[in-house]
Amino acid sequence: MSKLPGGALASRPLHFVWIADCSGSMGLDGKIQALNNAIREAIPHMQQVAAENPNAQVLVRAVAFSDGARWHLAQPTPVADFRWQDLKAGGVTDMGQAMKLLAEQLQPETMPARALPPVLVLISDGQPTDKFDTGLQALMEQPWGKKAVRIAIAIGDDADLNVLQKFIGHPEFKPLQANNADALVRYIKWASTEVLKSASSPASQVLDARESAVNVPLPAVPEAAPGPESAADVW
Repeated sequence: MSKLPGGALASRPLHFVWIADCSGSMGLDGKIQALNNAIREAIPHMQQVAAENPNAQVLVRAVAFSDGARWHLAQPTPVADFRWQDLKAGGVTDMGQAMKLLAEQLQPETMPARALPPVLVLISDGQPTDKFDTGLQALMEQPWGKKAVRIAIAIGDDADLNVLQKFIGHPEFKPLQANNADALVRYIKWASTEVLKSASSPASQVLDARESAVNVPLPAVPEAAPGPESAADVW
């Protein structure tokens, strides 16, 4: 007889983590507020996807990084109870510290063996100001860091695409380029619904148990949103 809670039909935990750049440059041109708005707008859609996938228990957290890194939402929160608190911009871009913070929470001791691959969504508009490669190595040394579905969204033209590509870790997937608020909303919604849907599907339960070029079959990336009417709206 199964010892799992609820028997064989028990849902499996799926940790979804926003990793948000809160450096000073994010305070320019309304970028940080656009990010806050985009995540808040995506929440009900995220909740609907989770409700339609009973085999996964979606738990949401958020990391903010600027001068160092911190848990903006530390407790793994059931998506039905998830509420977003606005981020504020200021400081440098200690992305490497964010990777180390994630690595600490993705250790086997803190992650149940029967969990689904975590979904990690990194959002940044600049270049790391600390030792990003060291932080990423710490993350990838954790089995759950390696198994995670890693998505990156570049805000504006100054984002370091090479660094974001390293985080993704798969040559066939590229950072998503959000050059205006509408594009950011579109990509945030895609990551929190379509990617979440794939990660919580039965197929991911097979893929996470074996070596694969892609841990979860990712859906098609949405087309870029139409350009804004005013050049002032472009990042």
